[in-house]
Formats: sequence, structure tokens, C-alpha cells
Amino acid sequence: MKPEPKAPTPLATAPPPRRLVLEAEILFRDGPEVEIRHNDDTYRLRRTRGGKLILTK
Repeated sequence: MKPEPKAPTPLATAPPPRRLVLEAEILFRDGPEVEIRHNDDTYRLRRTRGGKLILTK
């Protein structure tokens, strides 16, 4: 009699990294534009009248 084949052992998976979630209302509480610094560059994140977001360098 042949033994039953074993099911593959599932690989250990790390939980996904947690992400910081910010509400747009908090970012834009002082106006329609914020500056974001990344490395040595400054980016502008702007909210349009139509509610869209535009990121420019």
C-alpha cells in the first residue's frame, strides 16, 4: 500500500506592511496646496476645484 501524498506546506508569509493613511481634509485645512519635501526636492500637491489632486515638482 502506498502512503497518501502530503499536501504542500504553505510558505510562511509576513503580514503586509502598515501604511499611514492621511485624510485630504487634514492636508488641505489651510488652503488648496501643500508642499512635500522628498530628499532634496520639494513637490507641490494641489487640490483642484473639481476635487482632483495634482502633484508637481
